[in-house]
Amino acid sequence: MKRLFPLLTFLAVALISMVMAGFAYFATQEATRIKFEATVDDAISRIDTRLDLHLTMLRATQAFFDAHGNHVSRNEFQAFISALDVGVNFPGLRGIGFLQLVRKGDEELAERAIRQEQGLDRKVYPESTQQWRTPILMFEPLKPSSDSVIGFDMFSEPARREAIEAAMKDDAHHATGPVMLGGNSGVEPYPGFIVFARLKQDASPGTVATSTPVTQGFLYAAFRANELFQLALRRIPLLPVHVEIYDGEVEPQRLMFSSATPAATTLGGIVDTRRMNVAGRQWILQFQPTSAFSPPSSRVIPVMLGLFGLLLAGAIALVARYKERAYHAAEQLHETAEKSLLEKDLMLQEMKHRIKNLITRILAIARQTASRATDVKEFSDSFAARLQAMAASQDMLTRSRWQKADLSELLRIELGQVFGKDLPDGLLSGPQVLLDETATQALGLTFHELATNALKYGEAGHSVDALKVEWRMERLDRKRMLVLNWRESGQEGLAEPASTGFGTKLIDMNITRELNGSIERRFLPSGLQVEIRIPLK
Repeated sequence: MKRLFPLLTFLAVALISMVMAGFAYFATQEATRIKFEATVDDAISRIDTRLDLHLTMLRATQAFFDAHGNHVSRNEFQAFISALDVGVNFPGLRGIGFLQLVRKGDEELAERAIRQEQGLDRKVYPESTQQWRTPILMFEPLKPSSDSVIGFDMFSEPARREAIEAAMKDDAHHATGPVMLGGNSGVEPYPGFIVFARLKQDASPGTVATSTPVTQGFLYAAFRANELFQLALRRIPLLPVHVEIYDGEVEPQRLMFSSATPAATTLGGIVDTRRMNVAGRQWILQFQPTSAFSPPSSRVIPVMLGLFGLLLAGAIALVARYKERAYHAAEQLHETAEKSLLEKDLMLQEMKHRIKNLITRILAIARQTASRATDVKEFSDSFAARLQAMAASQDMLTRSRWQKADLSELLRIELGQVFGKDLPDGLLSGPQVLLDETATQALGLTFHELATNALKYGEAGHSVDALKVEWRMERLDRKRMLVLNWRESGQEGLAEPASTGFGTKLIDMNITRELNGSIERRFLPSGLQVEIRIPLK
């Protein structure tokens, strides 16, 4: 028995090593699958977000037609689409059009509308034996090279007809299967799909023949499949996936889109199939990892475990993992405590600072009121009214905390609180800008600090006319930037202070950290100039 003990020990250790190697192998496969599923979830989210954005455009156009009682001229429709800047804001959308629904034999109604709106003497085409005709009356953006689409009867084409018939039955959007677009525009046809939405019948008398059904026409949006899905998947960070999108069934003739990057052949043939419902059509999306996809762990690890029997190393690694978690938890607790203390200290400093500033403002109001009062009663009434105005402004800010705030109103409230009197015309100038909660709170505190400093140290403490605030909107890399200029004049011998106070630090923290913006101060002989730049959502 003792002779067999070394062999039994070897077999036991070998068996344990092989079992552990098998577990490690399957764990590696499962981790790879989970990581790829998370990547696919991200890709699905991007595609769904992009599609929803474009269908929102179609819904907005429906609302536009509904608001005009479905009587929209070509110029109105063209102005509406142009204002949305489709080429920039909705890439992948070829355009939006309007179809008029007429019975076969009543084509003259549509041809008359084409002459009236487009100035074209065009017949409805092609010839069709169908009961209904749906010629295109308007399409935007309409280029000279694509005006041949006007008059095209979409009901004559089976794929389009199926979606239009579905749209006749309800108010939902209905998409076609894969179709070739651009053939009527004189360009090389390209794959895409179309989404139709019916327009409700105008109830005003005499607008629609009594022989028509409950709709008098349809809106449709045409999409370039390749451009739409490529833009959705090209967002940073790039996803290491190869995707094929099919309509209804996984068949070559139903393929709508296929990624240019090929799938990897060295990851065990991982395929994740998802289904998505888009405007009444079921899409099948097949995802495969590309060569850029990196598994969370190497397949060499299970082999090494099986060869060298790293059971002890696994136990040590497990202990080390528990120690690391404990150390990480302790470090997080320490950081949280330090952060809480820092926030508490900052809050106390801000509270003391605001109380001091509040007292300064009240004293300044009292002095200004007393200098113009002829007796005690006049002073008391005027002083109480100004204090009540300050309280009302503060209450307004509190009530609007969770809403959009107007920049001009925010400035007027903060400056009114500081100077305690009506602001002269021309002090504030700029377009209407709506601020979210974060920007409102940060800029409100910033304006409060700037105004208090102007009251304490600037000429504005004697005359508000010495202060001018202007703002404008700029675009930088497709982002909206608010540029605000704060100018104080009339102060002589102005020089940059030798030290930075708490108020200045608070302003810088609000602008740079809270709002990801920038602030620049210029101490000029003519007075202080402050330029603030912040990006707006």
